[in-house]
Amino acid sequence: MGIKSKRRDLALIYSEEPASAASLFTQNVVCAEPVKLSRKHIKNGKAQAIVVNSGNANACTGDEGWRGAVAMAEKTSELLDIPMEDVLVASTGLIGEPFPTEKVLEGIEECAHKLSDREMAGSLTANAILTTDTFAKEGFTDFEIEGTTINMAGIAKGSGMIHPNMGTMLAFITCDLAIDSDLLDEALRDAVDRTFNMITVDGDTSTNDMVSVMCNGMAGNEKITTKNEKYERFYANLEKLCRHLAKLIVSDGEGATKLVEYRVKQAKSEEDARKIIRTVSDSSLVKTAIFGTDPNWGRIMGAAGRAGVDFDPDKVDLYIGSDEDHSVQILKDGQPLDDRRSEVKKEMQASNITVILDLNEGTAESVGWGSDFSYEYVRINAEYTT
Repeated sequence: MGIKSKRRDLALIYSEEPASAASLFTQNVVCAEPVKLSRKHIKNGKAQAIVVNSGNANACTGDEGWRGAVAMAEKTSELLDIPMEDVLVASTGLIGEPFPTEKVLEGIEECAHKLSDREMAGSLTANAILTTDTFAKEGFTDFEIEGTTINMAGIAKGSGMIHPNMGTMLAFITCDLAIDSDLLDEALRDAVDRTFNMITVDGDTSTNDMVSVMCNGMAGNEKITTKNEKYERFYANLEKLCRHLAKLIVSDGEGATKLVEYRVKQAKSEEDARKIIRTVSDSSLVKTAIFGTDPNWGRIMGAAGRAGVDFDPDKVDLYIGSDEDHSVQILKDGQPLDDRRSEVKKEMQASNITVILDLNEGTAESVGWGSDFSYEYVRINAEYTT
């Protein structure tokens, strides 16, 4: 399309049948024009196409940007012969740059003539939505509901400006299940809370965050209209796919050298556990300590203590390691154990690290993911628009 040099920069996802659909968007007050439009279109719980451009976020672009987002939906509607309100629009890239509407419309026309259900089409689509990402993020799962095979696939993008309060930079999931749109919306919200909303790279919530799911019923199952065993099976697979995509995003964090899994156990509530994870994983001091393989447990405890959660520090057990099975306990009942820094430092040299905070106060738990802060992160963002 020409927004990005030598890289694909437009994707078109199309369902042959109108689909039950749900979307979640950024909570940033400053939001992109396609977010504003898609919020309107998703209110009817239906969608049949998603069009996405990369290279230009169409954010902070005023009336001209709004007209560009509307034009994207109108063009897609015209070419696919579907209602305009059944088209969702997304953009990602530089913020504040004039939106190249004509180039984008030309790209939509080209993509509409190349629609394909071949296996490679998903990978091409995943590549087309990348910005500073270093690799495409995609996933697939299938499962059975009463003898009917259900297929579910997803793509995502994200590397920087990752601290979602809804979903992630961009994620799109398609499924051939038949399900009520209100139930689908509830399932997406729960899955996002436990996956995309539990990741962070740099603490910045984007202007363009959007995660959408379309379920078109073409598998032929009896439509799911209540929270029964069939719903739970669908939900489990939706959460699994979202978790897979979320972890790919964090592993590709700008300048990241380590993927960190944070676990909080025996909290009073799941919400308490989530708050602690989000605060600790977003701490610049924790991130830099992890980059330097510095077993500075004081930074972890300090961050947990400012999460807005009431817990007793004298009950906390803390473990750090390359994974849960190779974690070294460094605090017991809030007290440091014999010097184990050298042992922990050795574990922290791995590219995957696990931090476990056991509050010993309840039965709830949660898990989340973050990355470290490196010199490379500063360089990438210092040079982003130049």
